[in-house]
Amino acid sequence: MPKKDEIKWLFFDVGSTLVDESKVYEDRMKRIADLSGLTYEQIYKYAMSFYKENKKGDLEVARQLGVKLPKWESQYERLYTDTKDCLKKLSRIYKIGVIANQSLGTSERLENLGVRKYLDLIIASAEEGVSKPDRCIFEIALERSSCKTENAVMIGDRIDNDIVPAKQLGMKTIWVKQGFGSLWNITDESEKADMEINNLSDVLKYL
Repeated sequence: MPKKDEIKWLFFDVGSTLVDESKVYEDRMKRIADLSGLTYEQIYKYAMSFYKENKKGDLEVARQLGVKLPKWESQYERLYTDTKDCLKKLSRIYKIGVIANQSLGTSERLENLGVRKYLDLIIASAEEGVSKPDRCIFEIALERSSCKTENAVMIGDRIDNDIVPAKQLGMKTIWVKQGFGSLWNITDESEKADMEINNLSDVLKYL
């Protein structure tokens, strides 16, 4: 990682990074179970096998079983218990941004969750018309923040969406091993983050 005084901006993913999505996935898998006639436990185990193969488990299970992927119920999203405190402390030192694949209304949802006030910039796929892992969404964030790549850190749970494209641009990267993204198997040097942490609070030990 660069020296602290060289870091100007911290960019965070939202899902499974700032926001705990476990209840949303539980709801989705229960509905896949209802649609397919299998039990929730069977669906969960099936999905986990795909996540361990670096695939999106819930999507793959729905596809394999021939059922429509249930709607994402964002009302079940909750902040991780350390998110607010972490952002509050970091925002005193750095500019804080979001680069995320999200449906319309990301700013409003983060406002409702009580953390919008700590964020200086929100770049979300629905509003920008481009999604991670496309490097363009990272370039948009860097341009709007007037931040050079060497002064930016990307923090996220997904190796494919967060770490790989950010590294390609020259940003420093931190892999937060939360949610299903923590099951990713590193297969190439390009997938290795500069730092791995198990929760957001660990960020405070280094930044």
